[in-house]
Amino acid sequence: MHDSRSAPDLWYNVCLMNRAAARFSSRLSSRQVFHGLLRPSLVIAVATLCAAGCNDKSSSTSTAPSASAASSVTVPAVTEPASSASAPTTPSATASAADTTNHAPTPVPDAIAAQHVLVIYKGAKNAPATVTRSKADAKKRAEEVVSKARNGADFTQLVAEYSDDASTKDRLGNLGKFTRDKMVKPFSDAAFTLNVGEVSGVVETPFGFHVIKRNQ
Repeated sequence: MHDSRSAPDLWYNVCLMNRAAARFSSRLSSRQVFHGLLRPSLVIAVATLCAAGCNDKSSSTSTAPSASAASSVTVPAVTEPASSASAPTTPSATASAADTTNHAPTPVPDAIAAQHVLVIYKGAKNAPATVTRSKADAKKRAEEVVSKARNGADFTQLVAEYSDDASTKDRLGNLGKFTRDKMVKPFSDAAFTLNVGEVSGVVETPFGFHVIKRNQ
């Protein structure tokens, strides 16, 4: 059973025992005192001090944290997120492929059909002597035709009002079907780039200023 008394209390009791032994030793011989009384009291005192020291050491040992327990703290591992295995698809590359598919070049036809308005000026090739307008006035007149045609005016009516080409005026400006080599180069270059139903801008040739509409 554990003794709950403190070390000072034990020392006090030992001192009382020694004093009692001293009083009693006055009546005995020194040898009897040493062997009969003093030695047992000293033995008891030493044993008591050792027991108290052991109890204190045991108490301090039990309350001290274990070094192995303190060092066994687990540190959580930090895991970095895995990088993406594949790069995202670039939208611009997909869009470019779609644009290439949707905007394939239109094949150039061997022959087309068109009608035109020709505005002649003085000095143009094959111009009649009755034509007196300047080149600038002729160009301005042709620009009026383009503006009206692109704003929805009937092209046949524009031919009747503006065209000076006597060879096609009675045919409402129709040139029929022709190949590229049948016309002068500026005229063919403009006409063959048009879509069906499209009206060109002002096209200049040696004969004057043309406005062309592709029909086929």
